[in-house]
Amino acid sequence: MLKKNKKIVLAGFALSVLAGVTLSSSALNAKVTAQTESRESKLQAYLKFTKILNLIENQYVDEVNTSTLINKALKGLMSNLDAHSTYMDAKAFKDLNVQTKGEFGGLGIVVSMKKGALTVIAPIDDTPAKKAGVKAGDIILKIDDKVTLGMTIDEAVKLMRGKPKTSTVLTIVRKNEAKPLKIKIVRDIIKIQSVKTKTIGKEKDILYIHITSFDAHVAANVQKALADHPGTKGIIFDLRNNPGGLLNQATKLLDMFIAQGPLVSQKGRNPEDNNEYDAHAEGTDTTTPIVTLVNGGSASASEIVSGALQDTRRAILVGEKTFGKGSVQVVIPIGKEDGLKLTIARYYLPSGRTIQNKGVTPDVIVHPGKVSRDDQESFSLKERDLKQHLKSELKKIDGNTTVNSPDANTTGADDNTTKDKNVLSEKELYDDAQLKSATDILKVLMLTEKGKK
Repeated sequence: MLKKNKKIVLAGFALSVLAGVTLSSSALNAKVTAQTESRESKLQAYLKFTKILNLIENQYVDEVNTSTLINKALKGLMSNLDAHSTYMDAKAFKDLNVQTKGEFGGLGIVVSMKKGALTVIAPIDDTPAKKAGVKAGDIILKIDDKVTLGMTIDEAVKLMRGKPKTSTVLTIVRKNEAKPLKIKIVRDIIKIQSVKTKTIGKEKDILYIHITSFDAHVAANVQKALADHPGTKGIIFDLRNNPGGLLNQATKLLDMFIAQGPLVSQKGRNPEDNNEYDAHAEGTDTTTPIVTLVNGGSASASEIVSGALQDTRRAILVGEKTFGKGSVQVVIPIGKEDGLKLTIARYYLPSGRTIQNKGVTPDVIVHPGKVSRDDQESFSLKERDLKQHLKSELKKIDGNTTVNSPDANTTGADDNTTKDKNVLSEKELYDDAQLKSATDILKVLMLTEKGKK
């Protein structure tokens, strides 16, 4: 019986192979036909383009240059692929080199195309745009007298960049504003301090790390900050309005806190564009509680960091949904003077989800604003200060001039804290509802971690 079954299986296998050959032959014929049709359709498309080009050259009301026509066609082609792919003519290609290799005058603003509108990802801290009041989510309708509808990002950036001390006027459409706003901004050399640190609380055991962009020094500066604060029991990463930057800095930062598994992967159409960045266990801090702040101005590398920390349950995310920029671009020279900036892949978080056009949703949604406090808190004085305070109040009533001025040494600890630039004051916390929420959540996590020991 067993031998019979074996024969049947083998026969069945033989029939399966035979059927596979037949199906493969059919599939091969279909593939050849599809390739032939594809070649024919491509040829027809090329002929159509050439025909239209010849018609324009011969019959358009004004004489046009063929090279100019081709360049404009290429720009239109690239802009219809996605918001970040573009054709760069000789001037644009040169401008890109200036931007990446030298200093230039600018506004300190990072933009992207979102649903066809030139949208502010984030103004960079301590730059003209930030000081002038530009906000994440603003839509730039005009740059001086030029309407941005139909512009590419590179064209818009070129208009906003210029010599330091020259000015430009942005016409802004902002949510909840009745009409467009006009904001005048004076250009300056953009210098960015990418990592800023402070401590929170009297014990100074919470380290607040504000990363404004992912430049080449982020990972090293964060490591230094941690080394300079050995008593840190909890960390807040503030990635709000962080437009991104270098991928290797994002992965290095993640590798400091995630011990194993993928940090982020890059997947494209071609296998050579695929890559995976994995964590390394050595030197990894897996225990210090972390809370990460994000908002609509958090994009690209900051979304990779916040999303990976969320996926691996290494941090609690607080704030608002991020921007949703998760694509990979490369610059490809075409000739000696021009080139393409082309999207070749998308980033994927450890769970396999993409952030492109989706963003990262925080674990705890908190909108910006101030935290309301009971007015009675203004009278909540320490016992040592109460007597002096009441004497001062009496002075206001009877004009008594004999009241001694308070001793400088008796100033409350809270006041000393507010004067320390390296410590976030209580007022700063209550003026920032998102940061206050992050601090409260982190304190709970710190207590939980303490309970494990």
